[in-house]
Amino acid sequence: MSATLTRRLAAEFLGTLFLLAAVVGSGIMAERLAAGDTALALLANTIATGAALIALILALGPISGAHLNPAVSLAESLSGALPWPEAPAYIAAQLAGAFAGVAAAHLMFGTPIFSLSVHMRSGPAQAFSEFVATFGLLAVIFGCTRLHREETGAPPTRSLGGINPCTAFAVGAYITSAYWFTASTSFANPAVTLARALTNTFSGIRPIDVPAFIAAQLAGALSATLLFRWLLPPNR
Repeated sequence: MSATLTRRLAAEFLGTLFLLAAVVGSGIMAERLAAGDTALALLANTIATGAALIALILALGPISGAHLNPAVSLAESLSGALPWPEAPAYIAAQLAGAFAGVAAAHLMFGTPIFSLSVHMRSGPAQAFSEFVATFGLLAVIFGCTRLHREETGAPPTRSLGGINPCTAFAVGAYITSAYWFTASTSFANPAVTLARALTNTFSGIRPIDVPAFIAAQLAGALSATLLFRWLLPPNR
């Protein structure tokens, strides 16, 4: 493994760790302070997650592309922006970072390092919400990064490398809004989904509900990739 790839994988691990620490940690804090007001707790969780995404993409985008999401890495490989041999390594780093982020959040708030969630998120509406959430996320990423490449002449590698700050703010804004317009509160990330099954807190998901979420997320990512290959062809 090259030193360059090692640094990129370290960035993916670190970024996904802090993303999950933000999601789970802010969920715990919000639940404790909201005095039973679920809407207020969700609002606090939403703001913290969106803000963390913007900061992490800006900080780590020039290193690894700041995918922080297996669906994004797979979509980028399908579009030719991430070499296929590197995709499994990216995904492994993201998964490891996600689980480490949950553990870090639990340690900060004095809860068990891992605990299976009992938060039910099941049914066709939830799965369709994850399809919509992930489709929209990939649409935002592809639209912003492809147009940025065309404007600057940047090579189509690692998508967010040499990042346009507008992309980071667009992704953060989209996830912030998708928390509220989707019934599932927009996980839109297989690594996040798997890791959140191990937190029996505000942001958790039952392990039995995870497969449907991930299937819908991958379907949404694939659909967005195919659509934007047509909407924004390479020779545009």
